[in-house]
Amino acid sequence: MSRQHKRSAGLLLFRRAERGPQVLLGHMGGPFFARRDAGAWTVPKGEYEPDEPAWEAARREFQEELGLPPPDGEAIPLGEVRQSNGKIVTAWALEADLDPAAIEPGTFTMEWPPRSGRFQEFPELDRVEWFGLGRARDLIVPAQAAFLDRLAEHSG
Repeated sequence: MSRQHKRSAGLLLFRRAERGPQVLLGHMGGPFFARRDAGAWTVPKGEYEPDEPAWEAARREFQEELGLPPPDGEAIPLGEVRQSNGKIVTAWALEADLDPAAIEPGTFTMEWPPRSGRFQEFPELDRVEWFGLGRARDLIVPAQAAFLDRLAEHSG
């Protein structure tokens, strides 16, 4: 029996700036990423079930992760990547501007510290920032760097 890999879908917002495109990334919340920067930033995304269209999941997850409706606009398909944990991530780029101060992140609950019997709530994304493509490449989950490359190819 083959193991089904989890799937996530997300939206990568980008805006044009003097020094080239900038992308909006979120820093993963919770204690495992609190002191990490490199590899701890991600496209706002989330998991979905096989019967849900990836595009609909990407829009729903954007709302859940950032607390804001996804912007309208022409979606640029960025394809899929497989992360080191086996998760398959599908993303689209959308040109839009968003004020990071406006986000109201969704939360998750986990036992922390481990085996303590205490449960704490953490934000899905504890920070959201705009980055140029070079800096974003240094910070993003390694497999997701392919999305930055595909966006750069598209935007010329």
